[in-house]
Amino acid sequence: MVTLRTRNTGGQGLPVQVLLATLICALVPAAALRGGEELNSIVAVVNDDVVVASELEHQIALVVPEIRGRGTALPPRPDLERQVLERMILGRLQLQKAKEVGIVIDDAMLTETITNIAARHGMTLEQLRATLEAEGVHYRNFAEDTRLKLVTSRLQAHEVITNIRVTEQEIDRFLERESSRLIERNEVKLSHILVAIPENAPIKAVKKATAKVKDLIGRLRRGADFAQLAVRFSDGRRALEGGDLGWFPLGQVPSLAQEAARSLAVGEFTEPLRSPSGYHIIKLTDLKGSGPRMVNQTKARHILVRTNEVVSDNDAKTHLEQLRVRIVGGDDFATLARSHSDDTGSALKGGDLGWIGPGDTVPEFEKALSTLAPNQVSAPFKSTFGWHIVQVIARRTRDTTAEAMRLKARETIRERKADEAIELWLRRLRDEAFVEIRLPAAKGEARAR
Repeated sequence: MVTLRTRNTGGQGLPVQVLLATLICALVPAAALRGGEELNSIVAVVNDDVVVASELEHQIALVVPEIRGRGTALPPRPDLERQVLERMILGRLQLQKAKEVGIVIDDAMLTETITNIAARHGMTLEQLRATLEAEGVHYRNFAEDTRLKLVTSRLQAHEVITNIRVTEQEIDRFLERESSRLIERNEVKLSHILVAIPENAPIKAVKKATAKVKDLIGRLRRGADFAQLAVRFSDGRRALEGGDLGWFPLGQVPSLAQEAARSLAVGEFTEPLRSPSGYHIIKLTDLKGSGPRMVNQTKARHILVRTNEVVSDNDAKTHLEQLRVRIVGGDDFATLARSHSDDTGSALKGGDLGWIGPGDTVPEFEKALSTLAPNQVSAPFKSTFGWHIVQVIARRTRDTTAEAMRLKARETIRERKADEAIELWLRRLRDEAFVEIRLPAAKGEARAR
């Protein structure tokens, strides 16, 4: 048994969680212990909860197809158990925290999510259930694993992601370094160094090739010219051309280089990639992306009347028809918007919505805008927000490439910060918890967690 750091002791100084685990063990029916002692034995205590061996087996059954699907060899059984159990421990800790802050995923939301998962794979819910069962995965276990992912996603957003901030200075620095990473790529130019390893090569030859590729990576990191190294050391057919493989449409990049083609910034190179022919180093030399993003925009203002227990659809429509008659007759739209619009955000600005592009509003609103000439006021129409009249003030076509790039940069920086913050948060959650691991392979070891 692994004895780990404890908190919150009571009684004779024994951890409360250990006492609780002892009670749980005592409450397990004797028949269950005799008939399936191994499957019902406790493999971990997590604060006031436990993980039993049967739960660990269910999770391993879910993980194994994922590992095989990526083409990765399964690790030794003790390593697999340890890794899966650690993930389960983090899951339990997050479930406990989610319960503490009131985050719940009900059955209806879970069913909707799984139905969407099935649809993305071209299946109905029943077909997904049958597919899982055919692969040896119980639907109930899959559903609970999905529920856990939904809970942890919401919890991490609540505890971590909402606190992440991205400054304009960070965006500027990112774009200076990595703007090419954000361009929507159509074609890429690649270069290549190959360190060949013959089929069935002896261990000595493999070691020699490994040492060579490590040396090349070291030189590249220190600033050596990729093309010169390719000419001198590459075993590839394009070595004398500096390893230049030329241009590829993104959809025709060789499978080994696809990830590099999509993710590298111009000038970056990969770590050594292994294939049957040897070790490969791929460099993204250049790329071609889509041109400027020209968007048709409309400057508009509106008046909104919401319906409720007192204001019916007919009342709202009639009220807006009267306002429209006044506007067409010469009354000031902005003044009426300030007095009558239920959209408090735009009402203070005379109903002004600013410049609107495709997809910025709900479909009903976008459809109404598309039919209007500048200065024309629409008839009353209904959307999910209530009833509107809208006036087009002006139209323009604008290059929004720079805005789109800044938005992508912000999202990328935010994702990176989120990954780091979540990792630190999980580590702190783990460190502050009482956890006792009882895997047989761990007996005799002692580690502070």
